[in-house]
Amino acid sequence: MKIRIHRNSVRFRLSKTEVGKLEKEGYLEETTDFGPAQLGYAVQKSDGTGLQARFDRNKIMLEIPATLLEGWADNDTVGFEEHMPLPDGGSLYLLIEKDFKCLDNVREDQSDNYDNPKTC
Repeated sequence: MKIRIHRNSVRFRLSKTEVGKLEKEGYLEETTDFGPAQLGYAVQKSDGTGLQARFDRNKIMLEIPATLLEGWADNDTVGFEEHMPLPDGGSLYLLIEKDFKCLDNVREDQSDNYDNPKTC
């Protein structure tokens, strides 16, 4: 699982295995170690109707409705997005999507990523 944070947006990218695990088990979590502290990020299945996120105890938690996850591992839906309202009147853009193989040469292992539709 990868996250990308830019201003008021958070994007989660999941491999094939991670999408399948989230659909079946309902929870994924990763951490990044900074020595004395860790940043956690997780995705959890919920009973809600839209994407929701919170930040608590150094962890970003994205909640995704169970209805969106049904069949996601095997269908052509790339992902889901939501503008979550914030108390100050702004919003936090949330996106969760399947991770595609890059079109250019990268050094990371992409064997568990989805085939890029631009190569098909």
